[in-house]
Amino acid sequence: MRILFYSLQMICRNLIISFLVFFSISAYAQDKPPTDDLFEDIIIRDHLDQRILTLNKLPYFADREGEITFEQILEMPDDQLFQYNPNYNPRQFIDNANYWIRLDLRVDSVSHKYWLIEFYDQTIDEIEVFKPLSHQATAANDFIRLPMGDSRPFDERAFQHKNFEVMMNPSTPGHYTYYIKIRSHRFADIRIALRSVNRFVFWSLNEYFLFGLLYGMILIISIYNALMYTIIREKKYLYYIFYILSVGIYAMCVDGIAFQYLWPNFPAWNEIAYGVFLYFIILFALLFTKKFLITRVNTPTLDKVLIGLIVVRSFVFLYGLLIDNDIFEHRITDIMIMAFIFYTGFAAWKKGFQPARFFVIAYGVLFIGFFIKALVLWGDIPFNTVLHYSLRIAFIIEMILLSFALADRVRILKHNRDMVLQKMLKEQEDNLKMKEELNQSLEQKVASRTRELREKNHLLEVSYDKLKEQSNEIYMINSMLDLENWKLKSKLKSVVKGRMLKSKLTFDEFTTVFPNEDTCLQQVAHMKWNENYACRRCENKKYSNGNKKYARRCTKCGYNESATAYTLFHGIKFPLVKAFYILYVVLNHEDYMSLEELANILELQKNTVWAFKKKVNNFLHDEEEHGHIHAWKDVMVDLEMIEKENT
Repeated sequence: MRILFYSLQMICRNLIISFLVFFSISAYAQDKPPTDDLFEDIIIRDHLDQRILTLNKLPYFADREGEITFEQILEMPDDQLFQYNPNYNPRQFIDNANYWIRLDLRVDSVSHKYWLIEFYDQTIDEIEVFKPLSHQATAANDFIRLPMGDSRPFDERAFQHKNFEVMMNPSTPGHYTYYIKIRSHRFADIRIALRSVNRFVFWSLNEYFLFGLLYGMILIISIYNALMYTIIREKKYLYYIFYILSVGIYAMCVDGIAFQYLWPNFPAWNEIAYGVFLYFIILFALLFTKKFLITRVNTPTLDKVLIGLIVVRSFVFLYGLLIDNDIFEHRITDIMIMAFIFYTGFAAWKKGFQPARFFVIAYGVLFIGFFIKALVLWGDIPFNTVLHYSLRIAFIIEMILLSFALADRVRILKHNRDMVLQKMLKEQEDNLKMKEELNQSLEQKVASRTRELREKNHLLEVSYDKLKEQSNEIYMINSMLDLENWKLKSKLKSVVKGRMLKSKLTFDEFTTVFPNEDTCLQQVAHMKWNENYACRRCENKKYSNGNKKYARRCTKCGYNESATAYTLFHGIKFPLVKAFYILYVVLNHEDYMSLEELANILELQKNTVWAFKKKVNNFLHDEEEHGHIHAWKDVMVDLEMIEKENT
């Protein structure tokens, strides 16, 4: 572990050294202000080693249809086609259009240096430079056509360099006009450098040296994390290794180094390679985020969003790879995903996950690099070497910080583990002491308790025998009591029934015969239908059980009739048992008790008791007019049925 920490320190030291070298080179490489006017001929002078020109400083025109030939350009007046546009912005670039640029050079005296034209953007599809053979070139035969671009194999280039170069070598004083045609199916950064060969060699050596540092550091960080993985065996280290390797290959694709060294004879693959490795950057960044931040525990909702982003980005990648390669040009989706990763890290940090702090800072630096690079490409800020490589610098800083984040996470886990181990050791010591004390006390207690248990077991055996005898006696007594109770209940019910027919019963005595609603409903149904059921609608004699208790449903028309329908008890709002008692009092003992006493006994309102008594009296009056005289037995009680139910 200590060796890995020292390795990380060495990486940081190398990073600082590389930055110092980079800034010193970039300071040396800054353009000196030109002495000639902006829109006049570009003067070649030996004391000025390079000039960097953008499209807003050069005469050009855009052929949207791509139909104009070089011969037609030479026949037309220059002022008719080529115009200066000081307000040109890279955002105005037109895909698949032919950009014709006129480069006017003037040599006042014999130059003692060799000069060349260099194009910075390595992703331009086609570049054709029409180089004049002399300063008096006017016809097409007086120019040499030099084709180049990333649509051609790398070996066809005149210079085996990542950029596109054309030798000028204006040895004779005079005016030289170069014509350049540029076409690209995607955004192209049209920036042209006029350099002496000495300057080109110096710059190229230092630039490749910086690339070596960049890719070497990526490789070292990958090896460092691979060693960490062999020790810790956590998947997040693998995801991080794949992430930074994808970053390295993507940077090589953007820089043109991959086309030069990895696949020089496959220009078609080179067209989409950057999109493929950009997908791997996003994929492994999302997987690393899930594992490193433990989003499944710390931010469960954001964890589901990360899974969704993996699925969506994979679908977009397959669509771009198999159907439309131009979708790789849309970077806004990847920037939004990176922004969400940054937000996820901030959310985990806010919830107390300390290792997320380096993670948040790392992606913050990366966003600054993206922002600066975008401003340089769009021409919102002046071109500068440091700013041009801002995204590479941001990637390096991000990888260093993420390595620190991983190391910090290991440190925190190790600290927590040590604390847990110390706590466990202390608890084990305390447990051992307690165990010894408990063992001693338990041995004494076990011996005494064993003696006590033996004595108690003997007593329990004696008690068990006695209880068994008593249980048999109690069983016999209970059997006799059950028999006597049954006889008493039968006798009591017989007495109550007799009194019901002959004398006055209290409400408590009455409920021994009709104890609940179910008994009352059963009695009403029996007295209402008995065995003489006939449907009131269709006179059908067959029925089935209705939707309520003791109700009957006609099997023919489906008419459902409850037990209380068309009886005295239809629609009452108080218990049926109390209605039975009121009926009993009215039929047998109307003067047995007053209305107020009856209401108090039944716990009903006087109006309720009075209304039902009136209903009963009306019913009896109607029956008497027809010559029917009823007693309680005739109206409601079927003693034979009750006797059957009780038995």
